[in-house]
Amino acid sequence: MKNTSVVYTIADSDLLLDEESANCFPSISERRYVLKIKDMLAEEKPREKLLAAGPMTLSVAELLAIVFGTGSKKEDVLAMAARIVKEYGERILSRQTNAAQLSHELDIPLQKAMQVVACAELGRRFFAQNPSVAPIIRTPNEVFEYLKDMRDLPREHMRGIYLTSHHKIIHDEVVSIGTVNSSLIHPREIFKPAIEYGAVAVILAHNHPSDDVTPSQADIDITKQLIVVGKLIGIHLIDHIIVGRHSFASVPAEY
Repeated sequence: MKNTSVVYTIADSDLLLDEESANCFPSISERRYVLKIKDMLAEEKPREKLLAAGPMTLSVAELLAIVFGTGSKKEDVLAMAARIVKEYGERILSRQTNAAQLSHELDIPLQKAMQVVACAELGRRFFAQNPSVAPIIRTPNEVFEYLKDMRDLPREHMRGIYLTSHHKIIHDEVVSIGTVNSSLIHPREIFKPAIEYGAVAVILAHNHPSDDVTPSQADIDITKQLIVVGKLIGIHLIDHIIVGRHSFASVPAEY
């Protein structure tokens, strides 16, 4: 059989492979080199940086890598942490309380999801002991500013912001990830945290990665359904904000 060759151009270098070997590396031209912890200089490693300069000098990904401790068979710990922060945003790490769901959504081992949830719970309990630092939200503009971490997320995230009678935030939770759809979002997922935390009102928000903040028919239908349910149980949905990269919109409904 004639042996043919396949050439993949990477930067300024050519990698010559025979056809059989090339089939083993179908996406070699798309492969990225990831710096692993073991390859880093000692002073650049997250743990060493933490000891030398304190936690404020570390990125969220580096802090997360310290929490994880080790990676998985598929990923180095720093690569795993960086992927999660890039693809899913920082808020999901502190707002998701279901370890099994977090494990599934982030594609990480259950043990590591449990570590994240435990750390987040410690932060929540400390936050609860210092209620004076809880932000107050009274306008859609303040909602948009509060949710600025959602503006560049590559996937749709649905967030529930739970308020006291004085509009102080007492809880904030990612309730779903993925396209907003009435078959995927049930009112109990929205109002259960409100009952657990004693909220009297809820502001719902989700991002549009396309940056088009025009409400879809699904957005409107879900909002109207949640308004009706909220009035029945005495926990009012007072707004549903669509977040874009540079602007926002409120879903039209009789709140």
